[in-house]
Amino acid sequence: MLSKIKVLMVDDEVQFRETSSKILERKGFQTTIAASGEDAIEIIKKDPHDVIVLDIRMPGMDGHEVLSEISEIAPESRVIMLTGHGGKVSAQISLELGAFDYLNKPCDIDILATKIKSAYESSKSSRKTEKQVRDIMIHISDYTKITEDKTIKEAIEHLMKSFENIVSSSKLLKTGHRSILIFDQKNKTLKGILSILDLIGALRPAYLSMPKPSMAESIQYSPMFWSGLFTSQAQAMATMRVSEIMSEEIPFVQENTNLMELADLMFRKQARRMIVLKDQEIVGVVREQELFFEIANTII
Repeated sequence: MLSKIKVLMVDDEVQFRETSSKILERKGFQTTIAASGEDAIEIIKKDPHDVIVLDIRMPGMDGHEVLSEISEIAPESRVIMLTGHGGKVSAQISLELGAFDYLNKPCDIDILATKIKSAYESSKSSRKTEKQVRDIMIHISDYTKITEDKTIKEAIEHLMKSFENIVSSSKLLKTGHRSILIFDQKNKTLKGILSILDLIGALRPAYLSMPKPSMAESIQYSPMFWSGLFTSQAQAMATMRVSEIMSEEIPFVQENTNLMELADLMFRKQARRMIVLKDQEIVGVVREQELFFEIANTII
């Protein structure tokens, strides 16, 4: 609403700034006046305004100098420049310095009011900042976790529950957790993470990774070679401790990290999930699925 827009009129011409200010107030704006660039800077430092209407040519600090200062101390404020001197060249310089728009003096007050409203709406839109990791992560209290002394069988049972407890209305849980956090026996210190890929890796007999004679290639991939191997290996690892196969290297990210930075980190580290920290405290987990849903929400 216009009544919420705080406007600072900065002009060394007494009649112009006072008359314009009164008319804008009657139109529902909340206005403040400043007779110089120096006065304007002091006002803005104490009370940032939504929109600043700034004359270019003034004694002392000119409009361009004030504009540069505003961009440092009140970057969210929008500035409309008033130019009666220098014309298009001066206006172009203003735009390059970050002004939202400009008007030639004398200006129509209705046009000025419209420009102020547009500047304010632009400011509001830019304040809708992108989400941070904390906004999309799964909170640590909601994530599947066990202690390092538990067996693979127990870990799988916990993972299965994360799929069974899926809430259909929650995008974050549609695919289950697909990994489980492993803490020490006191349930205090994070020791590692056990993913489905870790389980698949544990299925493979050690000899599959050993050097073998060339003739063994054809034998290895025959139906006889593989027959019954999956069942026997799955049963054999049921009593193993999770600490034997968990991944110990876990990438971390701070909760206030921007999603673009998160995407870059996950890509460079080839990480499908990251532990979220608030300072040094673990507060959650963020996975590739969360980023996917944010991409989808943005595009669709």
